Amino acid sequence: MRVVLFDQAEWRKSLLPLSWTRPVSDLRVGIVTIAEKWSLWLKGTSSFLTEPYLRGKYPLSTAFAYIPGVGAHSTTAGQDIQLLLRGNVLPNEALCEALMNLKAGQVLLDQRGKWLGFSANFNQSDLEPITSEADLLRRFLPEFEARSFEGTYTQISHPEDIFLNNGAEIQSDFLKLTSSRASAPLSSSNQLLGDQIFLEEGAQVDCSTLNSLKGPIYLDRHSEIWEGCLVRGPFSLGAHAQVKMGARIYSGVTVGPQSRVGGELNTCVIWGYSSKGHDGYMGNAVIGEWCNWGADTNNSNLKNNYKNVKVFDYALRRFRDSGLQFYGLIMGDHAKCAINTSFNTGTVVGVGASVFGAGFPPSFVPDFSWGGSDGFTTHQLERMQETVELVFARRNRIFDQVEKRLLDEVFELSKSYRAF
Repeated sequence: MRVVLFDQAEWRKSLLPLSWTRPVSDLRVGIVTIAEKWSLWLKGTSSFLTEPYLRGKYPLSTAFAYIPGVGAHSTTAGQDIQLLLRGNVLPNEALCEALMNLKAGQVLLDQRGKWLGFSANFNQSDLEPITSEADLLRRFLPEFEARSFEGTYTQISHPEDIFLNNGAEIQSDFLKLTSSRASAPLSSSNQLLGDQIFLEEGAQVDCSTLNSLKGPIYLDRHSEIWEGCLVRGPFSLGAHAQVKMGARIYSGVTVGPQSRVGGELNTCVIWGYSSKGHDGYMGNAVIGEWCNWGADTNNSNLKNNYKNVKVFDYALRRFRDSGLQFYGLIMGDHAKCAINTSFNTGTVVGVGASVFGAGFPPSFVPDFSWGGSDGFTTHQLERMQETVELVFARRNRIFDQVEKRLLDEVFELSKSYRAF
């Protein structure tokens, strides 16, 4: 089965800055991304129908399948598309069963009439001209027979939904990824509590304490937990990622592929290719790709007066009440901060921002900003991209024209949020 995750909708704006640089269904929640979950659950291939400026990196013409123990593998998408799915919804057993039971020409609606998936033999030419969710519904909804879904499901509407659901999604992904499979061997030098621990090929842990009584611990291919670490599940460590000596990992933490972390982490998600290599606290946070935390950087996740945390919302263009008492930091791709940075409760840092200097930076740092508590200017795009190219080279990646054009577009699209 081939599925396409639809992304040209208003929910993208509420997930900025994380969704500036990727489709919403490419966000990581739990062990794998939303799109990878659908590939696992439906045993098929997935691809994205996203904004035009993202299609160079995320083309509809390329699909991928996710194979446990191996990862995502791209393939040229030849067959017709059977399901067009809402891109910010997470799969579960009841929802997948309802979608699989759809016949061609039917649409699945939830109890409030919100569409969840269209079933048809779509060609790419049927979908590529669509410009928005309103356009999608105008074209297809009148022609499809409505089927009702009475069950519950999880959707990602704001950045905090990622860290709030991360622990439960690690558990769900763990069952899918490890079912009927044997873990790689675990060194006897470790202290173990519980038996929900799974290592993929090449993963290594030495002289650490692993507590899976509260949730599973999953270590992807060739990941490493160095000596003296304390890890409590649910926890996921991505392929080729590393946890440095003496780190303290609390429940609900995902460290994505090729990342390196140290210090103290709690209820947070790091997408991948990012570094928090030193002491300092990260909690109730979501960090994008290619980010770097300086040594002894900390984020607050609780206000002194214990009131709800207000966070900047790109869609509203103002701060909103999150309804949460614990809310740390949201950081877009390619953002960086200097040593001893102190982020206040509920801070949002945009794509490509560089934060440095004494004191607390503001609670909203716009995309491509350069500065700190004393004020900001616009980060020169060419210099920022020079840094990106160097960072890519450190991970044996090439900063090509596709990546460059994407950042060029995000720089222009985010311009209205910079008012220095």
